Amino acid sequence: MILTVKNLSVTIGTKKAVDNISFSIKPGEVIGLLGANGAGKSSTIAAVLGIEKSNYEELTMLGKSPILHRKEVFQEVGVQFQETNFQDKLTVREACEQWESLYKQTADVHLLLQTFGLVGKETQLVKSLSGGERQRLAVLLALISNPKLVFLDELTTGLDTKARRMLWKQLLAMKEKGLAIVLTSHYMDEVEALCNEILILKEGTTVFHGTIQEAISASEKATLEDAYLHFAGQEEWV
Repeated sequence: MILTVKNLSVTIGTKKAVDNISFSIKPGEVIGLLGANGAGKSSTIAAVLGIEKSNYEELTMLGKSPILHRKEVFQEVGVQFQETNFQDKLTVREACEQWESLYKQTADVHLLLQTFGLVGKETQLVKSLSGGERQRLAVLLALISNPKLVFLDELTTGLDTKARRMLWKQLLAMKEKGLAIVLTSHYMDEVEALCNEILILKEGTTVFHGTIQEAISASEKATLEDAYLHFAGQEEWV
């Protein structure tokens, strides 16, 4: 397993933000963490990454503890947060160089720039890029270490249809080569395009864990979107 999470819990103040969540992921698999805002998706990712304090029975990444062997593990793990804040006067090239300096080995940056449609933008200030270009750059930087596992938080928020599909295509190609992905998303078409399994959270607990087809069958709904709304307890709002 690339990632194993067993009975993970996060308490913030007096509230249990995440309650005994378990999942695992193999090379070349994508798991989608789904749920309404406040369901516990971000707290789960923060805890798995060691940013948020947590309790767990088992937490291993690439066979090691991401808490105890942090430096070693994160040489092979990439992270794209929902909002990546860049310095005001940073160019695309400088951003790539900064990220490259964090790792012993890196992917071919020019190839990544080509892959994500950013060739010719190297001397542009990151702040002058369009929202979609900044998002693509954030994903590129998460992949710069040539990771075995990457966390993508709200991958295509703010992207147009063409840009979203381009990103999916590139990630599917990387998935074929063994990249494992933990994805949070509010877009069910994205989940259907990328995910092998989904974990639906409601108020910090797992209300469904399985394949997309299993979710549709278990909910007795016709589509993943309806199944998701059913499990997330949001049907009454529709």
